[in-house]
Amino acid sequence: MACTTILVGKKATYDGSTMIARNDDSGAGHFTPKKFVVIHPQEQKKVYKTVLSHLEITLPDEPMRYTAMPNAVEGKGIWAASGVNEAQVAMTATETLTSNPRVLGADPLVEYQPAEDGREEIPGGIGEEDIVYLVLPYIHSAREGVIRLGSLLEQYGTYEMNGIAFQDADEIWWLETIGGHHWIARRVPDDVYVVMPNQLGLDRFDLEDALHGQKEYMCSPDMREFIEKNHLDLSMDGKLNPRDAFGSHDDADHVYNTPRAWFIERCLNPHTKVWDGPNADYRPESDDIPWCMVPEKKITVEDVKYALSTHYQGTPYDPYGSYGDNSLRGTYRPVGINRNDFVAVIQMRPDKKTHNAPVEWIAYGSNVFNALVPFYADVEDTPEYLSNTTGEVSTDNFYWSSRLIAAMADASYRSSIFHIERYQEHVMSKGHELIARYDELLEKEPEEEKRMALRMEANREIAKMLKKETQAILNLVLFELSSRMKNAFARSDA
Repeated sequence: MACTTILVGKKATYDGSTMIARNDDSGAGHFTPKKFVVIHPQEQKKVYKTVLSHLEITLPDEPMRYTAMPNAVEGKGIWAASGVNEAQVAMTATETLTSNPRVLGADPLVEYQPAEDGREEIPGGIGEEDIVYLVLPYIHSAREGVIRLGSLLEQYGTYEMNGIAFQDADEIWWLETIGGHHWIARRVPDDVYVVMPNQLGLDRFDLEDALHGQKEYMCSPDMREFIEKNHLDLSMDGKLNPRDAFGSHDDADHVYNTPRAWFIERCLNPHTKVWDGPNADYRPESDDIPWCMVPEKKITVEDVKYALSTHYQGTPYDPYGSYGDNSLRGTYRPVGINRNDFVAVIQMRPDKKTHNAPVEWIAYGSNVFNALVPFYADVEDTPEYLSNTTGEVSTDNFYWSSRLIAAMADASYRSSIFHIERYQEHVMSKGHELIARYDELLEKEPEEEKRMALRMEANREIAKMLKKETQAILNLVLFELSSRMKNAFARSDA
């Protein structure tokens, strides 16, 4: 799916946690309702069949419990999207990537071929629909996640280009698929953040380490031969640049992809580089915007939420802007778009006991107008307000309430945005407050069974607060939009 991913190493965050975050966006022309659930071992199938590619895969024994953000409407597969397992390992999948004809010709995507004209059905490979379900329940570290997914790609192949993040308390790894069966991965340095906008992103790669030491890099075992045989290395100095070798630099990228990386890095490193004007180091259309940067200050959850909600504020490209050249508004695809389905920011906190460490911050709907709220991730169930999404519009759940708020606030932007800003700040503040309160109780409780009960109690209290605040903002934006109806009339009876 169209998405934007941000990864933050533990030395770049305000509290020493690792953070992986991703907007999950629907494709143009539709919206995908999502829900926040826990998948238990007994619910994990022994033989998994993909819906889109008709591939059957036998899964390992003894899966772990894990949180997930699957589709709320059945029919197109699970699309588990993002979650944390019992071993406190997280992943988010996937970020759809671009490639080029040289790569796709050398290792074609493994596409489903239906039975026709006397030919038997030929299953396709794995894809975004499947990857979290196939990997997350079986891994005990971020590195293990890379190894397991890499082996699945080599065995079954994939029908699409994707990027996947794996996270534990110490490391974040980023994997990118290359063609149908190949892949590369890099450990995110501890002192940087990464921005990924639907475009193959890695801009440096140590092939020697990936094939032998595997300290900071990993890849398919035949990657060197694959590159050499197909003349994929475009470097003049012999230093492999994966973005040049495996990625794309199309005109469409300069409207859809690179501007998102430009604006987020402009937000997090405003003084490190020149981002605007004729002498800018990087512009929205630049193909060489860095994959990772050391931030100018330590990054907070609020920073990540802001970055994943941006719509080019303060530039001529802001679709909500009221100044500058009108013809430039909406030129580039925003990060915070109408088709955001959810955002998940997974935070592995190093100063908490193991089972209390992972917190999953969640919001639904368009990020410009939604509120991010934290939940303990090592739990046996999730609050109904987050998990009861269906295909029917209802204010009884967070997903549809968020969608309604966004549509009405967008239509009444000038009068509603200050309500939205207060709502977002209040929900995050109360979220921090409730997590801090329950962290203290959890630290004092010696029995894990009681700590589990406390984490689930905390999540229910957070959901209760969230529902109250969301209902209040729904009322406010409905009033603002109703007051601007075309059939409004100033005079009343009294």
